[in-house]
Amino acid sequence: MNCIKTIWNLWNLKRNEKKSAAKISALQDKKLKRLLHYAYEHSTYYRDSFERAGITAASIDSVPLSAFPVMDKSVLMSRFEEIVTVPGLTQEEIGRFDERETVSGKLFREKYHIAHSSGSTGTPKYFVYDESAWNHMLLGLVRGALWDMTMPQILRFLAHGPRIVYIAATNGRYGGAMAVGDGVNGVGAKQMYLDINQPVEEWIQAIRAFQPNMVIGYPSAVKILAELICKGSLSLNVFRIVTCGEPLGAGLRRYLEDMFGAEVINFYGASESLAMGVESGLQEGLLLFDDMNIIEVWDGAMYLTCLYNFAQPLIRYRLSDRLTLQAPGDDSRYPFTRAIGLLGRNEDILWFRDGNGRQEFLHPLAVEGFCIRGLCDYQFRQISSDTFEMLAEVPDDTLQENVRREILRQMKEILSEKGLEYVQFFVRFVPEILPDPRTGKKRLILSCEEENI
Repeated sequence: MNCIKTIWNLWNLKRNEKKSAAKISALQDKKLKRLLHYAYEHSTYYRDSFERAGITAASIDSVPLSAFPVMDKSVLMSRFEEIVTVPGLTQEEIGRFDERETVSGKLFREKYHIAHSSGSTGTPKYFVYDESAWNHMLLGLVRGALWDMTMPQILRFLAHGPRIVYIAATNGRYGGAMAVGDGVNGVGAKQMYLDINQPVEEWIQAIRAFQPNMVIGYPSAVKILAELICKGSLSLNVFRIVTCGEPLGAGLRRYLEDMFGAEVINFYGASESLAMGVESGLQEGLLLFDDMNIIEVWDGAMYLTCLYNFAQPLIRYRLSDRLTLQAPGDDSRYPFTRAIGLLGRNEDILWFRDGNGRQEFLHPLAVEGFCIRGLCDYQFRQISSDTFEMLAEVPDDTLQENVRREILRQMKEILSEKGLEYVQFFVRFVPEILPDPRTGKKRLILSCEEENI
């Protein structure tokens, strides 16, 4: 994005923060009607599902959103060609493009941005953004990263030359990594990526040389950076920490604030809509971007309607996050809905120690990319400081040995990259991988005391 244009558009988006809740609701309704009509006219899936629900083009504007059909990821993937409004677009074609093009920022068909989910079950699932949707999402991301700052404060920050380090899974079409990169470019900042697969010593050397004044990354990855500061391995002067991709607990938030001496902003997004909300403090809680999405909660289930992506319309799309909603009150600083409860998937980290006491880690998302025929699902369990196992769900017993060999081969490469050749790793087949009953999501990492089968 052009820097001047980005700043102008950001100013326009930030104006919504000063509007009343009623005006935001009216803006939502206007955007929703436009999206519903577009989906009805350009998506065979939505036209058919609307009509089966008794909704026609003439009645769209008078029917409440709660009367429209719901959908989930399984429907999105199985009916993908009918849902998207891009002719001839398939998950298979995007997958071939992803395998062929190693540059994550390269546009599909020279005009579509592709993001894949981190993927807990083998084959990645792809999400499509057209250029307009991508740029609008980036504005939401920049607004969130610079939350609670006025435009004069933002301009002063940009004038002093932001130096931003992003610590997360970066080797692939992860929506967060690509969005951060494009958003940083859009405001003319310098950036550096640190992948969670890089050894800690490489982090230290790179950060010392770069000297960032802003850190963005997974909370668990930023926590490792804070621990390096605590040990005296690093010294940083940053004005803001932005966490994303995982839940940020109150204890970890306070720890990061203390260690960095900086404000912590927690960003909420998903591959389906990368800009969904922001949390600047525990008291105010997480605020949802009602000017970009509509989020509903019915019978404990959460449904997303993304108001800005017309290439891949998502209307009443079920997400597995669990939360409750609180409308803005008369004393609220912002006219946005407040989300209360657990957001996202809370992951641990696998830490290992060699015979000399040297520690190194594996982040769960570093190993989520397994794509092996026959492997339905998996989970990791740490057994000791130098041993862990993979619990693998392979319904077809005849494929188990082939799956075992391929898992061992891929894991050996990952461990070698991290300098963890001393770590012992085993594969154990289990009948089923079950979700965490507290969150409804599968945990990738279990402690040695836990068994989730």
